[in-house]
Amino acid sequence: MLIGTAVRPAQLSETAYASTLAREFNMLEPEDALKWEVVHPEMQRFDFSQADQVVDFAARHGMRVRGHTLVWHRQNPKWLTEGNYTSGELAEILEKHIKTVVGHYRGRIFAWDVVNEAFDELHPGQLRSTIWRDQPGIGLAGNGKDYSYIERCFRWAHEADPQALLFYNEAEAEALNPKSDAIYAMVRDFRLRGVPIDGIGFQMHISNLRVDVASISANIKRFTALGVQVHITEMDVALPVNASGDARSEDLQLQADIYREIAEACLSHPGCSAIQTWGFTDKYSWIGSHSKQAQGAALLFDRNYRAKPAYAALRETLRESGRR
Repeated sequence: MLIGTAVRPAQLSETAYASTLAREFNMLEPEDALKWEVVHPEMQRFDFSQADQVVDFAARHGMRVRGHTLVWHRQNPKWLTEGNYTSGELAEILEKHIKTVVGHYRGRIFAWDVVNEAFDELHPGQLRSTIWRDQPGIGLAGNGKDYSYIERCFRWAHEADPQALLFYNEAEAEALNPKSDAIYAMVRDFRLRGVPIDGIGFQMHISNLRVDVASISANIKRFTALGVQVHITEMDVALPVNASGDARSEDLQLQADIYREIAEACLSHPGCSAIQTWGFTDKYSWIGSHSKQAQGAALLFDRNYRAKPAYAALRETLRESGRR
């Protein structure tokens, strides 16, 4: 069982951060260092310096690395989004990007989030409008007005590293709902036609203390039945916090219960092979800024790297399962 976390290379020089990371996890993923604006800041220039720090750290500590993410509608450089490219030009740019980035880490990054969050939140079940899909889009049919552009991305990534596992990653699709139904239909179609997709990533950002674990488990079951792996890729459980950023003890226990229940749901399906959190210390969590400091305390370790009840719950669940 892989237990991972997203990391920021700037924090690797912090002793407590690096030692906790190396001690507690066997997988990591760059939080931002492989996104376009960082790794491909100019059309003719790639910058792997930040991501290399993360991959080198993993190699020194016997950890596996997930790559995140090759295609997303956010955190793209202006040269890309404001370039007014034709569909053909954009396809060439994207193919070069995917093959250059995946090729640079061939044999060192074992799994990639090839495409991230392609489905819309406002219109569940529909694809999001992006430069990749329809502005101008790079699709094989209908000028990109279907998910053929996603298929092209997976094929390019596979050509660059045939041994890497290729994932589609999505938010708010953990449970049975219209978005996960649409993703399921896409993955089933890809599998039937031999498109090289190996897994689905469920982000699992939980913003309240009410979680339909039975629905999540049923969703994991149907995806793994297609023959793909499931990774929980970005889990955190946000809590209400006071002005000092502290959560109530009773909420910390409820949070621990959620971590335990999600882990149990994953562990009950052999095809669910990784649980990853979006960061591991509340000191660097995105939740505070995202919620204007109304929420926080979402991760396994507090701001001083002390293990929280959620850590104990997850550790005990893994021990009981025998999968770590």
